Amino acid sequence: MTFSARVKEELCRAKVSKKCCAVAECYGVLLFCNSWTSREVRIVTESEPFARRLPLLFRKAFHMDFDKRPDPAGAGKRVFVIDKPAKLETLERCYGYEPERTVSRTLNFPVVEEDCCRVAFCRGAFLAGGAVTDPEKDYHLEWTTTHRAVSRAFPVVLREMGFQAKLAARKGNFVVYVKHSETLEELLTVMGAGVAAMEVMNAKLEKDIRNGVNRRVNCDAANLDKAVQASQEQLAAIARLEARGVLSSLPGKLRETARLRREFPECTLSELAEQCSPPVSKSCLNHRLRKLMALALEEE
Repeated sequence: MTFSARVKEELCRAKVSKKCCAVAECYGVLLFCNSWTSREVRIVTESEPFARRLPLLFRKAFHMDFDKRPDPAGAGKRVFVIDKPAKLETLERCYGYEPERTVSRTLNFPVVEEDCCRVAFCRGAFLAGGAVTDPEKDYHLEWTTTHRAVSRAFPVVLREMGFQAKLAARKGNFVVYVKHSETLEELLTVMGAGVAAMEVMNAKLEKDIRNGVNRRVNCDAANLDKAVQASQEQLAAIARLEARGVLSSLPGKLRETARLRREFPECTLSELAEQCSPPVSKSCLNHRLRKLMALALEEE
């Protein structure tokens, strides 16, 4: 089951105790379903929980049954249809449209005036025309509608709920979408998918941990490469001094530093500094090594 399907399954567990919320949720379903015209309502879904919720929702809101329903034992896409004129007229009038005169759908804001109804509307819209990306891959939640005016009005509803949404067009449809993990967490929680919101939080936390580990590993690898390169340059300088007979005549501290570098070529400056007798600081040892390299250059 995809993450989007799990979200829809969780949203379908939400109880609709108030008729106004049932009406609002049905409104979201109708405006974001496959087709709502003066001749027909057609709702197509692959979500079994949503297919079970739909008849209960329309009965609660309108005491209305679908004219065509899928076989309960069937698999794949499930199609619900309302095509009887009296039922279609009931829906039109409920949402403020005039039967046979409505050319394009707009969003009737009084239907979603109450906070609870806005939440129910968003939930119905998502169940009918929504999708959300697996948070392991990306943070993206969207609603798709065939009605341009609805796509422009819906962000106003979301803004009243505290969310900012963007618009896009895709294959003749209109998409309202939100991004960012925090927005997804809050929106899923508000709509009633708290478990899915926790999945988004956990995915973000795991990504942050992985990114932090990768940064540290990359940083350590880069530092190791630099240390190896520096060690090779120091060893080459010491070899040049020895080849010219200069090394044996250097002060004791520089000779000790050259000996230790040769004995422990893989050690870091801090580790090498501890081998000195007596131990010295990292900066002190670094100064001695720079002196050896400078002397090697002078001899050239």
